[in-house]
Amino acid sequence: MGNFNPMYVTFGIYLIAVLLIGLAAYFSTRSFDDYILGGRSLGSFVTAMSAGASDMSGWLLMGLPGAIYVAGLSEAWIAIGLTIGAYFNWRLVAGRLRVHTEYNNNALTLPDYFFNRFGAKNKVMKVISAAIILFFFTIYCSSGIVAGARLFQSLFDIGYTEAMWLGAGATIAYTFIGGFLAVSWTDTIQATLMIFALILTPIMVYLALGGADEMSAAIQSVAATTGKEYGSLIAGTTLMGIISTAAWGLGYFGQPHILARFMAAENVKSLVKARRIGMTWMILCLTGACAVGYFGIAYFGNHPDQVSALGGNNERIFIALTTLLFNPWIAGVILSAILAAVMSTLSCQLLVCSSAITEDFYKGFLRPNAAQQELVWIGRLMVLAVAVIAIIIAADPESKVLGLVSYAWAGFGAAFGPVVILSVFWKRMTAAGALAGMIAGAVTVVAWKATGSSLYEIVPGFIACTIAVVVVSLLDKVPAGVVKNFEEADKTYQAAK
Repeated sequence: MGNFNPMYVTFGIYLIAVLLIGLAAYFSTRSFDDYILGGRSLGSFVTAMSAGASDMSGWLLMGLPGAIYVAGLSEAWIAIGLTIGAYFNWRLVAGRLRVHTEYNNNALTLPDYFFNRFGAKNKVMKVISAAIILFFFTIYCSSGIVAGARLFQSLFDIGYTEAMWLGAGATIAYTFIGGFLAVSWTDTIQATLMIFALILTPIMVYLALGGADEMSAAIQSVAATTGKEYGSLIAGTTLMGIISTAAWGLGYFGQPHILARFMAAENVKSLVKARRIGMTWMILCLTGACAVGYFGIAYFGNHPDQVSALGGNNERIFIALTTLLFNPWIAGVILSAILAAVMSTLSCQLLVCSSAITEDFYKGFLRPNAAQQELVWIGRLMVLAVAVIAIIIAADPESKVLGLVSYAWAGFGAAFGPVVILSVFWKRMTAAGALAGMIAGAVTVVAWKATGSSLYEIVPGFIACTIAVVVVSLLDKVPAGVVKNFEEADKTYQAAK
């Protein structure tokens, strides 16, 4: 019992709990619609919490506090941009997308929705949009596996490979077994864990420092030593830097794993309540994450002897403060929140990749009349296939995949964002316009990244996609049936509000 660590017990209980939820969801999954969108049955609370948890990956508890700890509040622009972007996504897109996807042949995936919404005559629309999803999400999935492995490696002192399999194994298992319902139900628990950890940790740091005056004095003391102005939103940054970080908010409109939550909601009215819950959760979590980094400056300024707890990695600020200030049992619960953040994002990304392959390639090309149970099992096998590829990419301990998260976010935001927004607002939009926009957005992101410009690639990508959609649509002829279908869907949305 000499090596007994309460954290092992709390992590063990958490992992067993999510697997049991996966098992419960397995018995509620009877069709492919259930496996991919939970039978469009999510209530407001689950919709809100699962949308938040699937969006906020490990960066919320590691990357953002680490950036604030190093540079101060000038790094908070990303949180401001994300909050604005998320609000408008809920407000403008959520309800409309819920109605339009159901009107357009009960579309289960984004490529399927695009194909039906624009009355595309061939499968090019599905192939290109599904290919964009698979390319960017496989990179995104591997970044989640790397983040989970880093957490297990640092907490349990095990090798990278063992940590990687331990972190990824449970996520793959419950996604494989239970599909969308398992992912949404576990996301709700994970979102609760995350908000609990991000509210409690800054409060404990604040109390440990002795109050506002002591904290302010400690930060000023560190600022005098480093020459940085930690308390300012604009010190140490440029207009281009502010635009680039705030522009993360544009990415929301094109993220397939977040849009899937809107498509799965019970009805339009439930999304209004979900928006209020989701935005409250998000603001509290982002504020908490910024507070962890900012208060951490004061804490380690007052306790320089404890800086070694960071292990030379600023992104360990949340882990370090938790292990230093909390009882090991509580620390185990709070650190499970990091695992929750990683698992919630990884699970829904695996599911979106699986649905793109199953619905848009397998059913679309190989087996149009496949039985529901066959599609569910193909979906499960595709979860495994994508996970294996992501693990191979993440297998290098020196993997730089985490740096590609912003690249993947920009790729989705620029390729799909304007297409999704215009598809629910503009009846004149055509299939050729949508296709041109997707390609223009994705290509611009890749090309802009290669230039090494300081401007975040989502900005030019989003603009290029919007221009391509509008110009090509106006040059193209709109099929009458597409306009009629749009008007009926829009009428239904207006009546359901």
